[in-house]
This record gives sequence, structure tokens and C-alpha cells, in this order.
Amino acid sequence: MPDVLVGLDVGTSGVKAVAITHDGELVAETDESYELSTPQPGWAEQDPEDWWRAAQACLSRLPDGPIGLSGQMHGLVALGGDGDVLRPAILWNDQRTAAECEEIERTIGLQRLIELTGNRALTGFTAPKLLWLRRHEPEIYGRIRHILLPKDYVRFRLNGERAIDAADASGTLLFDVARREWSVEMCEALDIPLEWLPPASDSTALGAAGDQAAAAVGAGVVAPGIASVVLGTSGVVFAALPEYQADPQARAHVFCHAVGWHAMGVMLSAAGSASWLRHVLDADYATLDAEAGARQPGVEGLLFAPYLTGERTPHADADVRAAFTGLSLRHDRGALWRAMLEGVAFGLRDSLEVLRSLGCDPKTGRVSGGGARSELWVQIVASALQLPLELTESTAGSAFGAAMLAGVREGVFADAADAAGRCVRITGRVEPQWDYEDTYVRFRELYPLLRARTGMRT
Repeated sequence: MPDVLVGLDVGTSGVKAVAITHDGELVAETDESYELSTPQPGWAEQDPEDWWRAAQACLSRLPDGPIGLSGQMHGLVALGGDGDVLRPAILWNDQRTAAECEEIERTIGLQRLIELTGNRALTGFTAPKLLWLRRHEPEIYGRIRHILLPKDYVRFRLNGERAIDAADASGTLLFDVARREWSVEMCEALDIPLEWLPPASDSTALGAAGDQAAAAVGAGVVAPGIASVVLGTSGVVFAALPEYQADPQARAHVFCHAVGWHAMGVMLSAAGSASWLRHVLDADYATLDAEAGARQPGVEGLLFAPYLTGERTPHADADVRAAFTGLSLRHDRGALWRAMLEGVAFGLRDSLEVLRSLGCDPKTGRVSGGGARSELWVQIVASALQLPLELTESTAGSAFGAAMLAGVREGVFADAADAAGRCVRITGRVEPQWDYEDTYVRFRELYPLLRARTGMRT
């Protein structure tokens, strides 16, 4: 049996890698960065060779062991018949495919699309990228023989295997999420050859998952009852579903998890809101937290709608914009900061309410991301969600979860729950402290007002 387990996370800014023991102790960690290309406004591409070089560099610094993989979801890697890369990969954050998304929803029908894939067509997903290539780069499209996602290209370079896990395949818009297999109906309707798609397996069999599913595994969120709450640049509320259940309005993503299925709500500006406001206020995080901590919850009616770049869950609105409301002469820098922290917490509550409507009933949350370094913010989020939040020892996120999945594949762990029980350690627990229910009701009234104002802008 191997001494260590290795996890590789092929991210947007670089590869992160860890080696852990069978009990989850961190033996070594490393990372290697690469560039993001934006050849036109709204485009986002990377050279898959950069991922491979970075993965090699990371692996050279770690002890040998079975490798698990995680990575950025949705990205399109188009390969020719001999496995050569035909063009730079089009990434999850590329926005060029709005017309193709409309075409997919018109061709399939929105409700049928949601029934099959658990989601509506979004610009980040893989299928719209293929339709864009067919329309705008037909010569390259005609040479495609295989498609892979980013981490799966790294696997292909490691061992020559073309494969994908059900969790990552769920984000292609070509996968029947309920049946956990490629959708013949979707491929035929969009005229995409089924033979281009790699064989799909469960994450535990393959030792791999998309980044959010892998991060959830790394936090021990492998069964109903615990939610993952991520305070990253974007905010995520992620919970395992008791059974497959798509949201009829597609307000949340429903994907395959490492075991079973999960629902995930995403807000676009969580810690991103904090980064923006810190620069505006020209102060450090510790000072702002101290000043905000001196203010009372609710900040005397001051509210922040955190829609700096639009919003995903539950509104799916790229055009709505952020606002402070209820400002008075009594509000100072600390008041603005606390209102921002509370507004993000209420945005996460929006996602949690959608997940609850799908049958998720978490009793605790596991909080992670850069924002989790703020004790005040974690306390506010716990109170807004009315959910105790736990902090875990490992901060390696998706790479840690990928190493755990490698252990399941290799038989080190009996299953994902066994891996979580042995590797995930809780270092702290924050109970809800404040009653935000009335303030949250007022927050919910902001979006319709802001949406109406958006419609008035020229």
C-alpha cells in the first residue's frame, strides 16, 4: 500500500498539489502558476501544455504516490485523432457563447434541458463552446476527434487514458445527470458525435472530481447533513442531495457528486466584494473588521446588495448591479464594512434557501476560502444562515479532496465517507449569535428594486 496520496488541482491561475498520509496529515504541498489569455474582450483561454508543464513541476517536488485529480470545470480541450491539441482551451469564465446558449435552450426546450442536465445553458458550460467552434472555426471543428476537460487532459498526458468523472461531466451540458451517463438525446439534438466524449465513471472509481466537488470531499461534505460554505472571490453553498432533484427554475446547479448528487448555489461577488470595498476605503482587513465589530448587527438599517458583477443564484442576472441603501450621517467606514459583510452573508442565505427547497437540510456547515480568515465574517455568516459553521485543519481545498479520492480508488479507504472520517479534522466551531431574520427579509426586497433600475439604464 502506498505511503502517501497525491492530489493535483488544475486551477485557473495554476496547479496546486499536495501529498498526504492515510490519516490526512500534510506531508508536502507546492504550486506552479501560469498565465490566462484574453485575446478578445470576454474571452478566456489557456494553453493545455501550460497545465502539463505545471503538473510535471509540482509532481517533481512531491514524494511518489497514487495521484488524484481535480480542476477547473467546463473548459473545452479539443483534440485531433493523434491526441494533438487543436487550439487553446476555452475556459469556464469565457463569455463568448451567449448566442449558442440561446440556441441550445431553443433547440432542446428549457424545461427538457433542465430535466436532462439539471441546469440551463450558461456561457461557462462546455456544449456551447463546441457550437461556437462549429460556427466560427469550422476547419478546427472538423478535425476534432476527442474532447477533454482541463484536469482530464493532464491525466491523458500522465498515462494516455481518456476518461472523465461524472462530477465534472455534469458541467458539460451533454451529461444525463440523473442517469450518470452521457445523454444521447442531447448529443443527437446538438449534432455532437457521442464518440468524441471520454468514458465516464464515478469520482471514487476514477480518483477525480471537478474542483467544487473535490473541495467538498476535502471538507468532509460527502453525504446529506453538512453544507460546504465557501467565502472565495465568489461564494458557494454546496450540499449533497438525498436523491437527484433538479430545480425547475435552474436557480442552482445540480451535478453528480463523488457519491450521489449535489446542489450548488453560486454568488458572484463574495470575498470579491470585500476586496473591492477594502481598496475603496483604503484600509487593511484587520482594521476594517475591528471597526465593523463595534457596530450593531443590521447597522441601523444600512444594507448592501452584493451584485458588483451581476448575480448567479438565485437570480441568474448578469446586468443587475450592487448598491448600498439606508445610508445616514451616522454611518462611517466601519458601518459600510459591516453592511458589506452582512450583504454577502444574505447572498449566501439566498443560495441555502434554494438548496433547502430541493431537499437539502444541512445541520452544520464547513466554511473555507479567504474570507474564512475573518472571525467576524464567519460569525455573521453563521448567524445569517442560522447554521453552525466548522473550520477544518486542511486549507488545501480541491487538491486535498483529490488526494482523498485517489485513496478511495486505491483501496486505502473503503469509500468517501471513510476517507472523510480519517482525514478531515475540525479545528473550530462558530455558533449563530445574532438574529438576522428581519434584516434578511428587507434584503430580499432589494433585488426587484435594483432589477427595475437596471431596466431603466441606457
